Amino acid sequence: MSIRRMSLEHHSGFDCGGTLWFQNLTEYPHGGLGPIFPLMIAGLHFANVQISFQKSSLQRLPGIVGTLAKYYKIYLQLLTMPIMFITFNVPQGSLVYWLTNSSLTLIQQLCLGHPNIREKLGLPVKEASAVATSNKEMEKIGVAETDIISTKGGKISVQNLSPEELVALSVKVLTDGHKDRAIPLLRLAFEKDPGYVRALLLMGQILLQKEEHAEATEFLESSISKLLAAGHPTEVEDVDLLILSSQWAGVACIRQGKIEEGLLHLERIAQLKEPEDTKSRAHYYDGLLLLSSALTNMGRKAEALKHLRKASAYDSSYDKYLKDAENDDDDFVSDLANTRRGDL
Repeated sequence: MSIRRMSLEHHSGFDCGGTLWFQNLTEYPHGGLGPIFPLMIAGLHFANVQISFQKSSLQRLPGIVGTLAKYYKIYLQLLTMPIMFITFNVPQGSLVYWLTNSSLTLIQQLCLGHPNIREKLGLPVKEASAVATSNKEMEKIGVAETDIISTKGGKISVQNLSPEELVALSVKVLTDGHKDRAIPLLRLAFEKDPGYVRALLLMGQILLQKEEHAEATEFLESSISKLLAAGHPTEVEDVDLLILSSQWAGVACIRQGKIEEGLLHLERIAQLKEPEDTKSRAHYYDGLLLLSSALTNMGRKAEALKHLRKASAYDSSYDKYLKDAENDDDDFVSDLANTRRGDL
């Protein structure tokens, strides 16, 4: 039998089983110290509501779901006053139970929000500092947390955009030549979906162009791992993403002097079947060109020429590179990044 039920039923011993100011657990709050329990319980309720919704993304969702979440939070906040008045008409034994339960809930929420504790428990870590940094970074370069974007369905805050919409916006910003404005948008996409492959690829491309090679490699290799998690992809989009991720990862590694690691990424492209999709096929042969350049640089000219002849048979624009390789022209291996088309 719980303490709450025992106090409500005036169980024997509860009339003198209290402590401090609540000696009789069957009595209702009264006297000068009577408001302590009601105030503490109401305060804990309000604090729990604030913490519960602090990192919730429901309020930022567009449409009726986000609206309902906002109204539900308001409803729970308004319940604070009725709860305080109700507790004046509840036996103190039940209030002890209520206070203990609310306190444990608050402690649980605070603990689960701490990155070190989440890491110890094996839960996904999403540090509040990372969110704050992202928002400050967005404001610094002119993309504020409250920026409004026009969409077909009306106007929406940047924070309410889905990962797919954020990546699309990043591409648009990049097209306008603003790399630094695209980065915070991609970081916001990672907050919503840490494993979104297209965002990982795009971030890797941007960092490589900014010559931050080590960090670029991490994003690109993470993209490759996600794509290969269930074996070699078969969907057209996934195949294209794998080709592009392997290209850029190969370039990033080679620029760091990790030639063998770079070759492994580029050779992954050669092991794929020629894609049927026109765009993916173009990326595929760009990858073969990069591989040929790396092989030539390592003195493996015969292998390089094999891939170049295959690329040249596909597109005559590759003939120049084939001739340069056959004539041992140093221009062919001057810069890997300049030999690809760079489109997504």
